[in-house]
Amino acid sequence: MLTVGLTGGIGAGKSEVSRLFVRYGAVLIDADKIAREVVEPGTPGLAAVVDAFGPDVLTPEGTLDRPRLGSIVFADADRLATLNGIVHPLVGARSAELQAAAAPDAVVVHDVPLLTENGLAPLYDVVVVVDASPETRLDRLVRLRGMTEPEARARMAAQATGAQRRAVADYVIDNDGPFEALEPQVREVWEELAARAARTAPE
Repeated sequence: MLTVGLTGGIGAGKSEVSRLFVRYGAVLIDADKIAREVVEPGTPGLAAVVDAFGPDVLTPEGTLDRPRLGSIVFADADRLATLNGIVHPLVGARSAELQAAAAPDAVVVHDVPLLTENGLAPLYDVVVVVDASPETRLDRLVRLRGMTEPEARARMAAQATGAQRRAVADYVIDNDGPFEALEPQVREVWEELAARAARTAPE
């Protein structure tokens, strides 16, 4: 088994790369998706969040009111730490379960948006960074995601720089161009990852 940390700045196209990896045969573990699953209605995670932050963080339907919770935690570092203390262990445990269920020769790709920022590179056998210029990323965020330019610039500024991400990368996939230029790069990286996974699999 080969564990891969996949990351990239907002607007770089990491989701497209992860979709291609899955198409080629990777097992994808999406940290953001799991973080939503562990606080769905009826879960111990949601109960713990309500216990810590009160019933006002629920919608009338009983689901987590993410905008309201976000307005609380992003204005208060201590409360953000409280939330992370609830969610991160649950995400870690679920990720470990999914990885343990993968085949011995699997390439297990962990989609981790803040891999660089949180110093997580040593947790993976290989780190793949999806990179694009700030101008390209800004254009995508405004044109495709509907952000205002100030919003997009603020989100980009809150993340690691391209240089910081490249410093922890074993492979860098350049996604400044069209999809036609992306796919051959991803396939080439995939073939190397699959070969490494096969070499490390038990006989």
